[in-house]
Amino acid sequence: MNDLSSAPQDPSRPQRNRKPDWIRVKAPVSKGYQATRKLMRDLGLNTVCEEAACPNIGECWTKKHATVMILGDVCTRACAFCNVKTGMPRAVDPLEPEHVAVAAAEMGLEHIVITSVDRDDLPDGGAGQFVKVIEALRRAAPNTTIEILTPDFRGKMRAAVEAIVAAGPDVYNHNLETVPRLYPTIRPGARYYASLRLLEEVKAHDPMVFTKSGIMLGLGEQRLEVHQVMDDMRSADVDFITMGQYLQPTPKHAKVEEFVTPQGFSAYGAIARAKGFLQVASSPLTRSSYHAGEDFAQMRAARQSRLER
Repeated sequence: MNDLSSAPQDPSRPQRNRKPDWIRVKAPVSKGYQATRKLMRDLGLNTVCEEAACPNIGECWTKKHATVMILGDVCTRACAFCNVKTGMPRAVDPLEPEHVAVAAAEMGLEHIVITSVDRDDLPDGGAGQFVKVIEALRRAAPNTTIEILTPDFRGKMRAAVEAIVAAGPDVYNHNLETVPRLYPTIRPGARYYASLRLLEEVKAHDPMVFTKSGIMLGLGEQRLEVHQVMDDMRSADVDFITMGQYLQPTPKHAKVEEFVTPQGFSAYGAIARAKGFLQVASSPLTRSSYHAGEDFAQMRAARQSRLER
């Protein structure tokens, strides 16, 4: 990795905190990475791996793991932490569901994660496209387990959740992202308790679907606030919590207030396990879909073990 720490700095530009050693990753150069990138390009698919500048893209794409982002690459929201473009999205691609299914089949995926931009411009918030993608995957890749990571479907939540859960995803993920106090600055287009109600609604429609949610650390949250978010998730019967380090994508985004140490993440993870989550992922590089397939298998085994007690 090139170290530019000694290069002259432009005093007029906002400065970002230097990343500690434990958060650094190598640039992606493998053949597997290139093959995954080419497949996504050939099928006209977007990935959150690229759009959100995920630090794990090299590792995941080398293993042919990718999180497909449906409904385009332009979001109708402007969250302070997110690197996805904001503006007026294009029309929904009717071929997208089949292209996602082809990608899953060609890559031989055991587990696939499907997410999307916010589409407040659509009457159903984009829920119908999630349903079509799930149905296409069931036809083309029946052995692939499906994890979805949806937006909050502001003002359309109940009908959207009902339709998507009826389509039968294996895991329903919706991230709370941060603690309630920071929502006005970090996630201004959303409401913490509306997101919490969405997770409750999923379980109300199907108690057996696995639910998952995550938060970023390092945005200025306090330890007890994080503990309260854990309690709120457990009250909504969330099965799986992810906790990872927030990284500032550009100087225009919210700055990193703290780089939480690996030991700090381990401590949060221990507390989450004590609170009763089936699965916990807590580390600086943890992201919603990082190691999602392995985590799903472990979560399913953990539930089975509890049921057999």
